[in-house]
Amino acid sequence: MKKLLTYAAIAFVAFYLFTQPAGAAAAVRGVFDSIGTGAERLSAFFTSLFSG
Repeated sequence: MKKLLTYAAIAFVAFYLFTQPAGAAAAVRGVFDSIGTGAERLSAFFTSLFSG
């Protein structure tokens, strides 16, 4: 069952990439922007923690 769900998820992602490439690019960009924002905030936290 787990293998079937994995294949279904991969098929859905592939279908989405081929039918909505602009939307998929925006989603990936959003994920990376969120990761970057989180890293910047974490860096600012530790900088203020150790500099004060």
